[in-house]
Amino acid sequence: MRICIYEDSGWPWLEPITLTRPAFALRCGAERLFERQRRQWGANETGFWMRPALTDLWKLEQPNDPVNDANWLRERPTVWINGRWLPTSDTHIDATTPHVGNVDWQIAYVVLPDGASPSGEGIDAWVNEWKERLPNRSVGGILLNHLWDVVDQNGGALKQDAAWFRALHGSRLPPPNLAMEGPAEQFIVAEGATVEPFVFADTRGGPVLIDEGAIVHSFSRLEGPCYVGKGSWIVGAKLRAGSSIGPCCRIGGEVEASIVQGYSNKYHEGFLGHSYLGEWVNLAAATQTSDLRNDYDVVKVSVNGQRLATGRNKIGSYIGDHAKTGLGALLNTGSTIGAFANLLPAGTLLPQVIPSFCQAQHGQLADLWDLRKVFNTAARVMQRRGMTFSDTHKEFYYYLFEATTEQRHKIMRENEMRRLRRSV
Repeated sequence: MRICIYEDSGWPWLEPITLTRPAFALRCGAERLFERQRRQWGANETGFWMRPALTDLWKLEQPNDPVNDANWLRERPTVWINGRWLPTSDTHIDATTPHVGNVDWQIAYVVLPDGASPSGEGIDAWVNEWKERLPNRSVGGILLNHLWDVVDQNGGALKQDAAWFRALHGSRLPPPNLAMEGPAEQFIVAEGATVEPFVFADTRGGPVLIDEGAIVHSFSRLEGPCYVGKGSWIVGAKLRAGSSIGPCCRIGGEVEASIVQGYSNKYHEGFLGHSYLGEWVNLAAATQTSDLRNDYDVVKVSVNGQRLATGRNKIGSYIGDHAKTGLGALLNTGSTIGAFANLLPAGTLLPQVIPSFCQAQHGQLADLWDLRKVFNTAARVMQRRGMTFSDTHKEFYYYLFEATTEQRHKIMRENEMRRLRRSV
């Protein structure tokens, strides 16, 4: 099947993680959304359509795939798949008949007639035109509208991934010094991964998946469903059910029902619950995230400039790329923390909303205006993982700084007004 995975206008509601990547690059289960879509449909050709600001950055990630290429789309019939769609494992697409697949009346995919391609950048209007013109079918799965949807669906996606992961990496006996509760066949370790003695695995609730090059240190506890990505270390941590750790992370302390996109550090003690971390995040020792209000009420989260009731009483923190905390930082329930934010400990809960390129210190927010210093730090962090902070990264992040300036200053003013009212 020839597919084009596209990003619609729902991406701002998945901020701050989608500030620096397309929505289809979010991690859910053992893969990112575009990877599982490509695998599920057995795609022999994959193209991408996304907001123009991200195209150069995405071409670094996927250099061999066409991006926003209308000529490629016109060459042969192509199935357009919404990048926010998490299909069920038994969902089938009939690519022979033009039609639209819907999930609760949101477009999941469009099978187009020959030669159809968008004429401009207004992808939502274009696919909605086809929704009006073509037959509509209800299909399985879910459209991920907010980050709490991604976290909620992570455990189920991991259970779906177990059969694929076993077929990919084979079945081997668990290590002899592993303590285990639950079915042994649900503990699946890729070749080249290391599980040290005195690790405890609980597969009663779902699979424990450990990818190539990962190291699980002694005295770690792994509760399924969970996933440890390529090259990541679990350093004596409690990795609880519903958690996915992307590649090249360092994880200690306690992690519950959370997703770490990749290349991030939570090396030391501290709690991370019902949260989503981007890439190149560093949580310093004793950083704590609250994921439950002490009155057990529904948590509200600020997303895309709006305050939303999540309908859930367990929500942690959503933390954008390159954000960092200081020792003992205390993150409030339902926090949103933008890219390159710097959170210094205050001895009390930090502000619930901290914009991109902003420093939080003693309850006050300030611009991180010296971008040369900010980017030099990012370059050193990436170099430690063998990655390069390229001119393409720098150009995009300069753009992101300008694009988030208005919102940043608005939130800074609101935070200062609240601080002044409290001091009166």
